Amino acid sequence: MEVSKLLQKAKKGDDEAFYELMQIHKIRLLKVSYSYLRNEADALEALQEVTFRAYRSIKKVKEPEYFSTWLIRIMLNYCHDQSRRKKRIADTDLLDSLAETIDHSQSIEIQEALQKIDSRCREVIILKYYHDLRIKDIAEILERPESTIKTWLYKGLKALRNQMEDRSGLNV
Repeated sequence: MEVSKLLQKAKKGDDEAFYELMQIHKIRLLKVSYSYLRNEADALEALQEVTFRAYRSIKKVKEPEYFSTWLIRIMLNYCHDQSRRKKRIADTDLLDSLAETIDHSQSIEIQEALQKIDSRCREVIILKYYHDLRIKDIAEILERPESTIKTWLYKGLKALRNQMEDRSGLNV
């Protein structure tokens, strides 16, 4: 069934429709939560909490085409809360996709370099390259203009490149 029809049913209290919506988005939400929380158990707990929060406030979704963005925003907010609470730094699983041909030690260097860049830039890089989100989608999720997202992406990639060059002379 189409997401917009499922959303309409879920907003009217249809639990089955809500369950189907969550099944459609479950994998993407788990990937987002795991990339931030760096722990499978924490990622599953995040999915459970986000499911509860989404269920509780499903009626707030105005446009069906933004349902996915709305869910990701809830997940990001939850992950940020957890990171602040536990003083964690967002994960950089992006590196696995960026560095398939780079050996393990270089991958660790990239992860460490990514941890040292500005958190806003790191978040945009993760959303763009690991989660394959478009600039427009990232802008909606982070509630910022597209131009700001592009700036953060540019600055983040430049900072990551500089970190890598400083660390090992690797040209990224």
